[in-house]
Amino acid sequence: MQWKTVFSFFSSIHEEQAMSELSFQTFCIEFYSRHIQKPGPEIYRLFRESGLLDMLKTDYEDLHGMGQEALMQFFDEYLAKEVAR
Repeated sequence: MQWKTVFSFFSSIHEEQAMSELSFQTFCIEFYSRHIQKPGPEIYRLFRESGLLDMLKTDYEDLHGMGQEALMQFFDEYLAKEVAR
C-alpha cells in the first residue's frame, strides 16, 4: 500500500511538470506571436520546425527563469540563426 502512495505522489509531480512545460510553451508561442505580430499557428509551426518547441521542454528550467524581454531576444536570435542555415 505504501508503494502505491509513493507512486501516486511521483506520478502527480510528473503530471504537474508536464503541465508547467506545456503552459510555458503556450505562453512563449502566444507572447512571441504578439512580439512579431504574426498568428499563433504560424509561430507554433515556426517553433516546431526550428526545434525551438522541443528546446522549450528540454531546457525548461533555464528558459523559464528568463524575463519576457530576454526570452523574446533569445527567440529572435535563435530563429535568425536557424533561418540563416
